Amino acid sequence: MFSTSLVIVIISLYMAFLFAVAQLVEKRPGGRSALTPYIYALSLTVYFTSWSFYGNVGFATESGLIYLGTEFGSVAAVLFWWYTVRRMVRIKETYHITDVADFISVRYSRSQAVAALVTLTALFGIPPYIALQLKSIVSTISIILPVSQEDWDGSGLMVMLAMAVFTVLFGARRLDPTERHPGVTVVLALQGLVKIAATLAIGIFVVYGQYGGFGDIFDRIDAAGLERLKSASIPQGSVAAEWITLFVMGMVTVQCLPRQFHLLVVENSHERDIFKAMLLFVVFTVLFDLFVIPIAGAGLLQGLPPEQADEFVLRLPYVAGADWLTLLVFVGGFSAASGMIIISTMTLSTMATNHLLLPVIEGVNALSFLRHYLLPLRWLMIVLIIIFSYGVAWAFSGSYMLVAMGTFSFVAVVQFAPAMLGGMVWRRANRVGAVAGLGAGLLLWFYTLVVPAFIRQGWIETPILEQGPWQITWLHPEALFGVNSLSPLSHSMFWSLVFNILFLIVGSWIYSPSKEERTNLVEFLRTLSSGSRMHKGRPTGLEAYIPFQPKYKEAVRLLSRYLPEQHAVREVVQIAELLRTSDKDSITIIELVEFHRMLEMTLSGSIGAASAHRVIETGIGYSEREKRDLQAIYSHIAMELGGPSLIAESQDHPAQADTRYNFVNELQQTIEAQQQQIEDQNIQLERLKQRLERSDAELFEQRILVQKLTQEIKASHGQNGREK
Repeated sequence: MFSTSLVIVIISLYMAFLFAVAQLVEKRPGGRSALTPYIYALSLTVYFTSWSFYGNVGFATESGLIYLGTEFGSVAAVLFWWYTVRRMVRIKETYHITDVADFISVRYSRSQAVAALVTLTALFGIPPYIALQLKSIVSTISIILPVSQEDWDGSGLMVMLAMAVFTVLFGARRLDPTERHPGVTVVLALQGLVKIAATLAIGIFVVYGQYGGFGDIFDRIDAAGLERLKSASIPQGSVAAEWITLFVMGMVTVQCLPRQFHLLVVENSHERDIFKAMLLFVVFTVLFDLFVIPIAGAGLLQGLPPEQADEFVLRLPYVAGADWLTLLVFVGGFSAASGMIIISTMTLSTMATNHLLLPVIEGVNALSFLRHYLLPLRWLMIVLIIIFSYGVAWAFSGSYMLVAMGTFSFVAVVQFAPAMLGGMVWRRANRVGAVAGLGAGLLLWFYTLVVPAFIRQGWIETPILEQGPWQITWLHPEALFGVNSLSPLSHSMFWSLVFNILFLIVGSWIYSPSKEERTNLVEFLRTLSSGSRMHKGRPTGLEAYIPFQPKYKEAVRLLSRYLPEQHAVREVVQIAELLRTSDKDSITIIELVEFHRMLEMTLSGSIGAASAHRVIETGIGYSEREKRDLQAIYSHIAMELGGPSLIAESQDHPAQADTRYNFVNELQQTIEAQQQQIEDQNIQLERLKQRLERSDAELFEQRILVQKLTQEIKASHGQNGREK
């Protein structure tokens, strides 16, 4: 048993070390290094939380190999990262995506409703999972300290405050237009190394220190009648359905959880890093799960109570008196929990501020002053999320419900998949379908999984778990439409996904999107396939009559609503330098449109793409001449590229034709298409040249052969003549 002061010193030194590393990384000059791909790859191992570090052993003790369903699913998804994540990174680079809600909203014409619904789903689903991490820290502290039970008003309160402080210091110190946090990424990578070191150390200690290797411990497991550890069994429902459920959960959550999406996509600095991430993640998964069954078996063989299976990883070295290993495992579990808390709270606070608070601030004039306090608002959201998670953990610390809430979080996040992944491959999906699908999935998730848990907890007194609502048995929340052969988890995932996908399809077929939404869709899908960047130089060739200084000041004023004034000036100066307009007195209309587009991209990094698009639309004005020129240019381009039909459409719908810079998108897309055609023609021409060269070579060889045969024939005739 360790002293309280020792544990406090160890945690404090460890967190201080991480903070110092983060500070050094943040202060060093930007740019890539040889370690960047490995840091990126290791940071993704935050996916392995304390639920995996401790909980996999508990899961295996109860259900055997079923726990591998999630691991198989995540590995299966990782194998396709080069196809999926690479395209997400392209979208991030083009639209300055800041979070998963931003990504999904951009697919659906920057819909604020879609972004808000995704954010609400995350806020409902993720805090209970954060509560699990807090509980694991408090539980492990209670094991190694001389206390009889979890100390929520002592050590629990200190842990909660420490997580809030370090999350603000690590991930919310400033509003970053890129929303990338290299210091956080390095910290998570280091924590990944600590986790795997602790896992391998306890595994080797148990298998080779307490037993004679894998063969010995597996023989002892069989002799003790614990064969269930090496098979798949669940208390209720279909084993196949449970495997499928866990497999799907693993596939979706490894890339759709807000924290995973942030690290996979937002923190990615180059596409080729994805390859190393794929390889390292698979290797990490194999090593992380290598000793799960042996540790579960060792705990049962040594007489530890099965109800303490979640703590076998820590209790085995503690009981054996291996103090150094106990501390290493404790730090490993602390790393698994704290890393998840920091990055999850950071991403949730960004989503809540950008997609829930900011639209309200923009819509209510009395709250407009809050636009200057976006960073403090993020801090406030971080504190509120952690306090709420702490309250959930404390309230349900002695209940089965807290563990169940971990699965609640995963099923909630799975609701992102149809709109997010389906929207990447199904062109017909639109904004109304996405909202309908997300809403239906969220309601079914709440009704089939959360409501029954609340009833069992005693929060809701109703007989619907026995008779169904209004005694309608086919509406039973755990046997919807008469399906009663599945576990509650599989049942909820099945029906929530069915309704989510169904409403997405029906809503998308019924609703006819506007021209602007169709244009955005073409741009989105083109970026997915080609990886084209929006910051390309474009020919202007028009009269430079627009004074640049008023536009410059307008841009600074707009950015200053959300960023510190010096920061706003710096960003506008960078845009002007990139467009080479900083030394110009006047600019062309297309330069102005590009200036505003890049201004929106910069703003997207701080408040999200959907909010930034709305702010630009409402906060930037065009003069009458500028509007006329936009219309004239659009009509000219339409005539050159699409003929009279596009002209007629622009005249029939002048408001749509006048949309800020849609015509620039279409021009750029056409130029890129023509460039691609030229490249394809050059490739075909090169192939024809190669075929011609091969043909010439064959003809030359044939001529040589004919000459050789002719000479041989002449020689043969001459010899025959002499013989005669």
